[in-house]
Amino acid sequence: MTIPHWLWVTLAWTLGVGPVATLLLWGVIWIRLEQTMRTVPTLRLGEKLAAADPPTGRVCVVVPAYNESRVIAGLVRSLRNETYPDARFVLALDRCTDDTAALARAEIAGDDRFEIVEIDTCPDGWVGKVHALHAGVTRSRATADAEFLLFADADTLFSAGCIAAALALLRERRLDLLSLLSTLTHDTWFELVVQTTAALELMRRFPLTLANAEQDRRAFANGQFLLFRRDAYEAIGGHAAVKDVVFEDVNLARLVDAAKRRLGVFMAAGLLHCRMYADWAQFRRGWKRIFTETAKRKARRLTLWSWQIRLLGTVFPVCTLVALAFGAALIAQDALRGGSMVGLCVVALLVWAGAQVRLAMTAHAPLWTAPLHIAGAWLTADLLAEAARDVRAQMPTQWGGREYDLHSGKV
Repeated sequence: MTIPHWLWVTLAWTLGVGPVATLLLWGVIWIRLEQTMRTVPTLRLGEKLAAADPPTGRVCVVVPAYNESRVIAGLVRSLRNETYPDARFVLALDRCTDDTAALARAEIAGDDRFEIVEIDTCPDGWVGKVHALHAGVTRSRATADAEFLLFADADTLFSAGCIAAALALLRERRLDLLSLLSTLTHDTWFELVVQTTAALELMRRFPLTLANAEQDRRAFANGQFLLFRRDAYEAIGGHAAVKDVVFEDVNLARLVDAAKRRLGVFMAAGLLHCRMYADWAQFRRGWKRIFTETAKRKARRLTLWSWQIRLLGTVFPVCTLVALAFGAALIAQDALRGGSMVGLCVVALLVWAGAQVRLAMTAHAPLWTAPLHIAGAWLTADLLAEAARDVRAQMPTQWGGREYDLHSGKV
Protein backbone atom coordinates (compact mmCIF):
# COMPACT_ATOMS: atom_id res chain seq x y z
CA MET A 1 0.00 0.00 0.00
CA THR A 2 1.29 3.43 -0.98
CA ILE A 3 1.30 6.02 1.78
CA PRO A 4 -0.02 9.41 0.60
CA HIS A 5 2.53 12.20 0.65
CA TRP A 6 0.55 14.31 3.10
CA LEU A 7 0.33 11.37 5.53
CA TRP A 8 4.05 10.70 5.24
CA VAL A 9 4.83 14.34 6.00
CA THR A 10 2.47 14.33 9.00
CA LEU A 11 3.96 11.12 10.38
CA ALA A 12 7.52 12.27 9.72
CA TRP A 13 7.01 15.56 11.58
CA THR A 14 5.23 13.82 14.43
CA LEU A 15 7.69 10.98 14.82
CA GLY A 16 10.67 13.24 14.17
CA VAL A 17 10.15 15.02 17.49
CA GLY A 18 11.53 12.01 19.38
CA PRO A 19 14.89 11.62 17.60
CA VAL A 20 15.49 15.38 17.32
CA ALA A 21 14.78 15.91 21.03
CA THR A 22 16.85 12.85 21.96
CA LEU A 23 19.77 14.00 19.82
CA LEU A 24 19.81 17.58 21.10
CA LEU A 25 18.98 17.07 24.78
CA TRP A 26 21.15 14.02 25.39
CA GLY A 27 23.92 15.59 23.34
CA VAL A 28 23.89 18.57 25.72
CA ILE A 29 23.87 16.27 28.76
CA TRP A 30 26.82 14.28 27.40
CA ILE A 31 28.79 17.45 26.64
CA ARG A 32 28.13 18.84 30.11
CA LEU A 33 29.14 15.55 31.71
CA GLU A 34 32.43 15.54 29.81
CA GLN A 35 32.99 19.17 30.79
CA THR A 36 32.39 18.29 34.43
CA MET A 37 34.80 15.37 34.37
CA ARG A 38 37.49 17.54 32.76
CA THR A 39 37.16 20.54 35.05
CA VAL A 40 36.19 19.05 38.43
CA PRO A 41 38.77 16.65 39.89
CA THR A 42 37.90 13.50 41.77
CA LEU A 43 39.35 12.28 45.05
CA ARG A 44 41.92 10.34 43.02
CA LEU A 45 43.75 13.66 42.62
CA GLY A 46 43.83 13.96 46.40
CA GLU A 47 45.27 10.45 46.57
CA LYS A 48 48.16 11.49 44.31
CA LEU A 49 48.69 14.72 46.27
CA ALA A 50 48.78 12.82 49.56
CA ALA A 51 51.33 10.35 48.20
CA ALA A 52 53.61 13.19 47.08
CA ASP A 53 53.18 15.34 50.21
CA PRO A 54 51.33 13.65 53.12
CA PRO A 55 48.89 16.01 54.89
CA THR A 56 49.01 16.62 58.63
CA GLY A 57 46.59 17.71 61.34
CA ARG A 58 44.30 15.99 63.86
CA VAL A 59 41.06 14.75 62.29
CA CYS A 60 37.99 13.67 64.22
CA VAL A 61 35.41 11.62 62.30
CA VAL A 62 31.88 11.90 63.74
CA VAL A 63 29.29 9.35 62.60
CA PRO A 64 25.62 9.47 63.69
CA ALA A 65 23.91 6.09 63.92
CA TYR A 66 20.25 5.35 64.51
CA ASN A 67 19.56 1.57 64.50
CA GLU A 68 22.36 0.87 62.04
CA SER A 69 23.00 -2.78 62.92
CA ARG A 70 22.96 -3.62 59.21
CA VAL A 71 26.02 -1.49 58.40
CA ILE A 72 27.82 -0.43 61.58
CA ALA A 73 30.30 -3.31 61.64
CA GLY A 74 31.38 -2.64 58.07
CA LEU A 75 31.86 1.06 58.79
CA VAL A 76 33.97 0.42 61.91
CA ARG A 77 36.03 -2.16 60.05
CA SER A 78 36.78 0.31 57.27
CA LEU A 79 37.73 3.04 59.76
CA ARG A 80 40.05 0.66 61.61
CA ASN A 81 41.82 0.07 58.30
CA GLU A 82 42.33 3.80 57.76
CA THR A 83 46.02 4.57 57.39
CA TYR A 84 45.91 8.25 58.33
CA PRO A 85 47.91 8.36 61.58
CA ASP A 86 46.23 11.26 63.35
CA ALA A 87 42.56 10.32 63.14
CA ARG A 88 40.02 9.68 65.89
CA PHE A 89 36.52 8.29 65.46
CA VAL A 90 33.33 9.13 67.34
CA LEU A 91 30.18 7.05 66.97
CA ALA A 92 27.14 9.05 68.05
CA LEU A 93 24.57 6.33 68.76
CA ASP A 94 21.19 8.02 68.65
CA ARG A 95 18.40 6.31 70.65
CA CYS A 96 19.25 2.91 69.20
CA THR A 97 16.82 0.10 70.03
CA ASP A 98 18.69 -2.64 68.18
CA ASP A 99 22.16 -4.12 68.70
CA THR A 100 24.07 -1.33 66.96
CA ALA A 101 26.07 -0.54 70.13
CA ALA A 102 27.03 -4.17 70.79
CA LEU A 103 28.09 -4.74 67.18
CA ALA A 104 30.11 -1.53 67.16
CA ARG A 105 31.95 -2.39 70.38
CA ALA A 106 32.68 -5.90 69.17
CA GLU A 107 34.17 -4.59 65.94
CA ILE A 108 36.14 -1.81 67.70
CA ALA A 109 37.78 -4.52 69.81
CA GLY A 110 39.57 -2.11 72.12
CA ASP A 111 40.94 0.20 69.41
CA ASP A 112 41.62 3.37 71.44
CA ARG A 113 41.04 5.63 68.42
CA PHE A 114 37.29 5.09 68.86
CA GLU A 115 34.86 6.76 71.23
CA ILE A 116 31.14 6.02 71.60
CA VAL A 117 28.65 8.71 72.59
CA GLU A 118 25.23 7.27 73.45
CA ILE A 119 22.27 9.63 73.07
CA ASP A 120 19.03 8.89 74.94
CA THR A 121 16.77 11.73 73.85
CA CYS A 122 16.36 14.28 71.09
CA PRO A 123 15.29 17.74 72.31
CA ASP A 124 12.27 19.45 70.81
CA GLY A 125 13.17 21.65 67.90
CA TRP A 126 16.00 19.41 66.69
CA VAL A 127 16.13 16.98 63.79
CA GLY A 128 17.42 13.67 65.15
CA LYS A 129 20.47 13.27 62.90
CA VAL A 130 21.48 16.90 63.36
CA HIS A 131 21.27 16.60 67.13
CA ALA A 132 23.32 13.38 67.05
CA LEU A 133 26.04 15.14 65.07
CA HIS A 134 25.95 18.10 67.46
CA ALA A 135 26.20 15.76 70.44
CA GLY A 136 29.07 13.90 68.81
CA VAL A 137 31.02 17.15 68.56
CA THR A 138 30.13 18.66 71.93
CA ARG A 139 30.16 15.55 74.13
CA SER A 140 33.20 13.65 72.90
CA ARG A 141 36.78 14.00 74.09
CA ALA A 142 38.23 13.32 70.67
CA THR A 143 36.90 16.52 69.09
CA ALA A 144 38.47 18.83 71.67
CA ASP A 145 41.79 19.32 69.87
CA ALA A 146 40.77 18.34 66.34
CA GLU A 147 41.83 20.74 63.59
CA PHE A 148 39.44 19.08 61.16
CA LEU A 149 35.96 17.67 61.71
CA LEU A 150 34.73 15.00 59.31
CA PHE A 151 31.05 14.05 59.37
CA ALA A 152 30.12 10.79 57.67
CA ASP A 153 27.09 8.52 57.48
CA ALA A 154 26.97 5.09 59.07
CA ASP A 155 26.35 3.37 55.72
CA THR A 156 29.64 4.56 54.22
CA LEU A 157 32.79 2.49 53.77
CA PHE A 158 36.18 4.22 53.77
CA SER A 159 39.08 3.07 51.65
CA ALA A 160 42.36 3.02 53.57
CA GLY A 161 43.65 6.32 52.19
CA CYS A 162 40.37 8.22 51.96
CA ILE A 163 41.01 10.66 54.82
CA ALA A 164 44.53 11.56 53.68
CA ALA A 165 43.33 12.06 50.11
CA ALA A 166 40.48 14.34 51.25
CA LEU A 167 42.82 16.40 53.45
CA ALA A 168 45.33 16.75 50.63
CA LEU A 169 42.66 17.90 48.18
CA LEU A 170 41.22 20.32 50.75
CA ARG A 171 44.73 21.73 51.27
CA GLU A 172 45.51 22.00 47.56
CA ARG A 173 42.20 23.76 46.83
CA ARG A 174 42.44 25.92 50.00
CA LEU A 175 38.95 24.87 51.06
CA ASP A 176 37.08 25.32 54.32
CA LEU A 177 34.58 22.55 53.52
CA LEU A 178 35.14 19.55 51.27
CA SER A 179 32.28 17.19 50.48
CA LEU A 180 32.33 13.93 48.56
CA LEU A 181 29.79 12.19 46.39
CA SER A 182 30.34 8.60 47.46
CA THR A 183 30.53 5.74 44.99
CA LEU A 184 27.22 3.94 45.35
CA THR A 185 26.80 0.17 45.38
CA HIS A 186 25.04 -1.62 42.52
CA ASP A 187 23.78 -4.95 43.84
CA THR A 188 20.00 -4.74 44.20
CA TRP A 189 17.59 -4.34 41.28
CA PHE A 190 16.67 -0.77 42.20
CA GLU A 191 20.33 0.22 42.49
CA LEU A 192 20.94 -1.20 39.03
CA VAL A 193 17.82 0.24 37.39
CA VAL A 194 16.86 3.46 39.21
CA GLN A 195 19.76 4.74 41.30
CA THR A 196 21.94 6.24 38.56
CA THR A 197 18.93 8.05 37.09
CA ALA A 198 17.89 9.44 40.48
CA ALA A 199 21.44 10.62 41.15
CA LEU A 200 21.61 12.23 37.71
CA GLU A 201 18.41 14.15 38.43
CA LEU A 202 19.90 15.45 41.69
CA MET A 203 23.10 16.48 39.89
CA ARG A 204 21.07 18.28 37.23
CA ARG A 205 19.72 20.46 40.06
CA PHE A 206 23.15 20.89 41.69
CA PRO A 207 25.78 20.62 38.92
CA LEU A 208 29.31 20.04 40.21
CA THR A 209 30.63 22.79 37.97
CA LEU A 210 28.38 25.30 39.76
CA ALA A 211 28.99 23.80 43.20
CA ASN A 212 32.73 24.40 42.67
CA ALA A 213 32.45 27.75 40.89
CA GLU A 214 34.37 30.74 42.21
CA GLN A 215 31.45 33.07 41.44
CA ASP A 216 27.70 32.51 41.24
CA ARG A 217 28.18 29.28 43.14
CA ARG A 218 25.19 26.98 43.69
CA ALA A 219 26.14 25.79 47.16
CA PHE A 220 25.79 22.06 47.65
CA ALA A 221 27.18 19.35 49.92
CA ASN A 222 26.53 15.67 50.57
CA GLY A 223 26.01 14.67 54.21
CA GLN A 224 27.64 11.31 53.58
CA PHE A 225 31.03 13.07 53.80
CA LEU A 226 31.61 16.62 55.08
CA LEU A 227 35.19 17.60 55.95
CA PHE A 228 35.38 20.97 57.74
CA ARG A 229 38.24 23.06 58.95
CA ARG A 230 37.44 23.49 62.63
CA ASP A 231 37.44 27.27 62.51
CA ALA A 232 35.04 27.36 59.55
CA TYR A 233 32.64 24.96 61.28
CA GLU A 234 32.59 27.11 64.40
CA ALA A 235 32.31 30.34 62.39
CA ILE A 236 28.97 29.27 60.88
CA GLY A 237 27.61 28.05 64.22
CA GLY A 238 28.08 24.33 63.68
CA HIS A 239 25.11 21.99 63.54
CA ALA A 240 23.22 24.14 66.02
CA ALA A 241 22.74 26.60 63.16
CA VAL A 242 20.70 24.01 61.22
CA LYS A 243 19.15 22.16 64.15
CA ASP A 244 15.62 22.14 62.68
CA VAL A 245 16.58 21.44 59.05
CA VAL A 246 16.10 18.03 57.43
CA PHE A 247 18.32 18.92 54.44
CA GLU A 248 21.13 19.93 56.79
CA ASP A 249 24.07 19.23 54.47
CA VAL A 250 23.01 21.65 51.74
CA ASN A 251 22.07 24.26 54.32
CA LEU A 252 25.50 23.97 55.95
CA ALA A 253 27.04 24.50 52.52
CA ARG A 254 24.89 27.61 52.05
CA LEU A 255 26.06 28.96 55.40
CA VAL A 256 29.68 28.36 54.43
CA ASP A 257 29.10 30.15 51.14
CA ALA A 258 27.31 33.05 52.86
CA ALA A 259 30.27 33.41 55.23
CA LYS A 260 32.56 33.85 52.19
CA ARG A 261 34.35 30.61 52.98
CA ARG A 262 35.54 28.22 50.29
CA LEU A 263 33.87 24.90 49.59
CA GLY A 264 34.23 22.11 47.06
CA VAL A 265 32.31 18.99 46.09
CA PHE A 266 34.05 16.09 44.37
CA MET A 267 33.35 12.52 43.33
CA ALA A 268 34.92 9.90 45.58
CA ALA A 269 35.89 7.75 42.57
CA GLY A 270 35.88 4.51 44.56
CA LEU A 271 37.63 5.78 47.69
CA LEU A 272 34.36 6.09 49.63
CA HIS A 273 31.47 3.68 49.08
CA CYS A 274 27.89 3.82 50.27
CA ARG A 275 24.83 1.59 50.15
CA MET A 276 22.13 4.15 50.79
CA TYR A 277 19.09 1.90 51.20
CA ALA A 278 18.50 -1.76 51.99
CA ASP A 279 15.21 -2.22 50.14
CA TRP A 280 12.89 -0.59 47.63
CA ALA A 281 10.60 0.91 50.28
CA GLN A 282 13.53 2.67 51.98
CA PHE A 283 14.85 3.77 48.58
CA ARG A 284 11.50 5.37 47.71
CA ARG A 285 11.17 7.14 51.07
CA GLY A 286 14.76 8.34 51.01
CA TRP A 287 14.79 9.72 47.49
CA LYS A 288 11.35 11.30 47.93
CA ARG A 289 12.77 13.17 50.93
CA ILE A 290 15.82 14.25 48.94
CA PHE A 291 13.77 15.46 45.99
CA THR A 292 11.19 17.16 48.21
CA GLU A 293 13.84 19.17 50.05
CA THR A 294 15.72 19.89 46.80
CA ALA A 295 12.50 21.38 45.43
CA LYS A 296 12.02 23.33 48.69
CA ARG A 297 8.76 21.39 49.26
CA LYS A 298 7.08 22.95 46.21
CA ALA A 299 4.62 20.48 44.67
CA ARG A 300 4.44 22.28 41.33
CA ARG A 301 8.21 22.14 40.96
CA LEU A 302 8.27 18.41 41.73
CA THR A 303 5.52 17.80 39.18
CA LEU A 304 7.42 19.76 36.54
CA TRP A 305 10.59 17.78 37.22
CA SER A 306 8.59 14.56 36.99
CA TRP A 307 7.35 15.42 33.50
CA GLN A 308 10.77 16.61 32.41
CA ILE A 309 12.54 13.39 33.36
CA ARG A 310 9.71 11.24 31.97
CA LEU A 311 9.98 12.96 28.59
CA LEU A 312 13.76 13.14 28.55
CA GLY A 313 14.51 9.66 29.82
CA THR A 314 11.65 7.53 28.53
CA VAL A 315 9.24 9.15 26.07
CA PHE A 316 11.77 10.67 23.64
CA PRO A 317 14.03 7.57 23.42
CA VAL A 318 11.00 5.28 22.92
CA CYS A 319 9.64 7.63 20.26
CA THR A 320 13.03 7.45 18.56
CA LEU A 321 12.80 3.67 18.41
CA VAL A 322 9.30 3.93 16.92
CA ALA A 323 10.53 6.47 14.37
CA LEU A 324 13.38 4.13 13.45
CA ALA A 325 10.91 1.35 12.71
CA PHE A 326 8.77 3.76 10.67
CA GLY A 327 11.76 4.93 8.66
CA ALA A 328 12.87 1.38 7.96
CA ALA A 329 9.39 0.49 6.73
CA LEU A 330 9.30 3.58 4.50
CA ILE A 331 12.56 2.80 2.72
CA ALA A 332 10.79 0.38 0.36
CA GLN A 333 8.49 3.18 -0.84
CA ASP A 334 10.83 6.17 -0.64
CA ALA A 335 14.49 5.31 -0.11
CA LEU A 336 15.62 8.91 0.34
CA ARG A 337 13.05 9.94 2.91
CA GLY A 338 13.02 6.59 4.70
CA GLY A 339 16.80 6.50 4.77
CA SER A 340 16.94 10.04 6.16
CA MET A 341 14.60 9.09 8.96
CA VAL A 342 16.63 5.98 9.76
CA GLY A 343 19.88 7.95 9.71
CA LEU A 344 18.51 10.59 12.08
CA CYS A 345 17.23 7.94 14.49
CA VAL A 346 20.49 5.98 14.44
CA VAL A 347 22.53 9.09 15.24
CA ALA A 348 20.10 10.06 18.01
CA LEU A 349 20.22 6.59 19.53
CA LEU A 350 24.01 6.50 19.36
CA VAL A 351 24.20 9.82 21.21
CA TRP A 352 21.67 8.59 23.78
CA ALA A 353 23.54 5.29 24.25
CA GLY A 354 26.89 7.07 24.50
CA ALA A 355 25.54 9.38 27.20
CA GLN A 356 24.14 6.40 29.13
CA VAL A 357 27.43 4.52 28.98
CA ARG A 358 29.31 7.63 30.16
CA LEU A 359 26.86 8.04 33.03
CA ALA A 360 27.28 4.40 34.02
CA MET A 361 31.07 4.74 33.94
CA THR A 362 30.93 7.90 36.06
CA ALA A 363 28.64 6.20 38.59
CA HIS A 364 30.82 3.04 38.63
CA ALA A 365 27.73 1.09 37.56
CA PRO A 366 27.94 -1.98 35.29
CA LEU A 367 27.94 -0.84 31.66
CA TRP A 368 25.15 -3.26 30.81
CA THR A 369 22.81 -1.17 32.95
CA ALA A 370 23.03 1.77 30.51
CA PRO A 371 19.90 0.84 28.46
CA LEU A 372 17.93 0.40 31.69
CA HIS A 373 17.81 4.17 31.97
CA ILE A 374 14.51 4.11 30.05
CA ALA A 375 12.88 2.19 32.92
CA GLY A 376 14.87 4.02 35.59
CA ALA A 377 13.70 7.40 34.31
CA TRP A 378 10.06 6.34 34.42
CA LEU A 379 10.39 5.06 38.00
CA THR A 380 12.29 8.18 39.08
CA ALA A 381 9.53 10.30 37.57
CA ASP A 382 7.05 8.29 39.63
CA LEU A 383 9.04 9.11 42.78
CA LEU A 384 8.92 12.80 41.93
CA ALA A 385 5.19 12.68 41.21
CA GLU A 386 4.55 10.83 44.47
CA ALA A 387 6.63 13.39 46.35
CA ALA A 388 4.47 16.14 44.82
CA ARG A 389 1.31 14.38 45.98
CA ASP A 390 2.74 14.00 49.48
CA VAL A 391 3.53 17.72 49.61
CA ARG A 392 0.02 18.63 48.49
CA ALA A 393 -1.45 16.28 51.11
CA GLN A 394 0.95 17.74 53.72
CA MET A 395 2.24 14.29 54.58
CA PRO A 396 4.95 14.31 57.28
CA THR A 397 8.51 13.46 56.32
CA GLN A 398 9.74 10.14 57.74
CA TRP A 399 13.44 10.01 58.49
CA GLY A 400 15.63 8.34 61.07
CA GLY A 401 12.77 6.81 63.02
CA ARG A 402 10.86 10.09 63.40
CA GLU A 403 8.17 12.00 61.55
CA TYR A 404 8.70 15.68 60.78
CA ASP A 405 5.73 17.93 60.08
CA LEU A 406 7.67 20.38 57.96
CA HIS A 407 4.53 22.06 56.62
CA SER A 408 3.69 23.45 60.04
CA GLY A 409 7.26 24.51 60.71
CA LYS A 410 7.66 21.95 63.51
CA VAL A 411 10.23 19.19 63.79
